[in-house]
Amino acid sequence: MTITVVGSTMMDIVFLTEHYPRRGDTVFGNEIRYSPGGKGANQATACAKLGAETNFIGCVGNDSFGRTLLRKLRSNHVNIEFMKTVNDTGTGTAQVTVDSTAENTILVIKGANECLSIEDIQACEDQISKSNILLVQMEIPEEVMLYAMKTAQRHGVTVILDPAPADGIRISALRYADIIVPNQQEAKALTHIEVNNIPSAIEAAIYLHEQYGIAKSIIKMGAHGSLVYEDGECVHIRGVSVHAVDTVGAGDCYAGALAYALAKGQPLPDAAKFASIVSALKVTKHGAQDGIPTMDEVKAFCLARNLTLDI
Repeated sequence: MTITVVGSTMMDIVFLTEHYPRRGDTVFGNEIRYSPGGKGANQATACAKLGAETNFIGCVGNDSFGRTLLRKLRSNHVNIEFMKTVNDTGTGTAQVTVDSTAENTILVIKGANECLSIEDIQACEDQISKSNILLVQMEIPEEVMLYAMKTAQRHGVTVILDPAPADGIRISALRYADIIVPNQQEAKALTHIEVNNIPSAIEAAIYLHEQYGIAKSIIKMGAHGSLVYEDGECVHIRGVSVHAVDTVGAGDCYAGALAYALAKGQPLPDAAKFASIVSALKVTKHGAQDGIPTMDEVKAFCLARNLTLDI
């Protein structure tokens, strides 16, 4: 079972505060943390910490942030053989503000992530072709993302697209995805439908199918759980109630857990249920990557909550 992730690597500079400053205001925060992040790196870490053989294709700068991020990936058993380091551009950075409700706002400077090239993907084609799943997001150049997806499609590899962040959505990628996993904001950006309940999620999923040909999707609805759509059939997956302390990276953890479960041969609704459990546990801990649980932690969580874990 092998998963290849193509995507971004960031150093998250995280500010913890009781409430966000309004425009023009200054407020006092509680703490600052430097935390490894980036959608691609987070998703690769989730796959690897759960136990999948995971390859990550991305780019960092030749600087202290880049070296720290590579060490962190390696320590989490992610294969970084295909990572690229550049000298003329700094490692991607994200300014993250987390308030007392655990919600976050993020400002991203892509940095070295913009230096990932089609040639880098071509050099990894053999590895992609041997993977069960290719997992991609939208914090890298569009042409690189598209080439990776086309490569996987050509070799019959299942492509999961996390169309995030909403500001980076590229409609051109949808035709090469087997499964997409938008949250409410991303679903609205794709469909112009305000997703706030199950009926509106169903409406959005049908729109994605009819307008873009996406027969399999999962609309993530936060506390309302998720809506799994598969070839016209819908299943609602209830969310797992927890006390959240940090939602940064929760969606990435979900995508990685989903990829892991699908690579293990789970049906899409079962894989979505597993991803919901894993991401719920993640938000009880700080750090986009540090908060991602191992499989042993997931099993213990399910045992304590009397949750069924069929994987």
